[in-house]
Amino acid sequence: MSERAALLKGIRVWLVLFVACLALSGATAFPLVHELRWTESVLRAVSVPDHLPGLMAWITRVRDGLDTADTDYPFLLYGTDWLAFAHLVIAVAFYGPYRDPVRNIWVVEFAMIACAGIIPLALICGPLRGIPFWWSLIDMSFGVFGVIPLHVVRRKIKRLEAIGVPASAAASAA
Repeated sequence: MSERAALLKGIRVWLVLFVACLALSGATAFPLVHELRWTESVLRAVSVPDHLPGLMAWITRVRDGLDTADTDYPFLLYGTDWLAFAHLVIAVAFYGPYRDPVRNIWVVEFAMIACAGIIPLALICGPLRGIPFWWSLIDMSFGVFGVIPLHVVRRKIKRLEAIGVPASAAASAA
């Protein structure tokens, strides 16, 4: 396998992994009410309330809030439907770098900027919404862990660009 083919394969594997995680993250925003009920029951079954009462109290509070919203104000959950949709739409954007990484590197760089943006959003909006700081750290970890495969992909794309892969060759390999 040539260096070009190996780089292209590596880029595509990392992109598929990132897109799968992004789509999974988005898809889990649709059934939040059921997920939180299930999560709470699993955490109780494994004795989490005994060992991490703060976590259990937070999960219960969030589940109570979602139950109330679902029963009395279901339109509020429409916002999480749009969040899920946004994840899925962003995932589709990665078809460009999958097909022609050099020409569409901007999608990867845009996603890296978005990952960085998670941190100030969590630090500003978390306290405004009464989110415990430790939960904001979990939210921020999505940006930190999300940027890792994107950084790997960007490095590989830059190497691919440096060895002079023409756009037509990269596109035909798709």
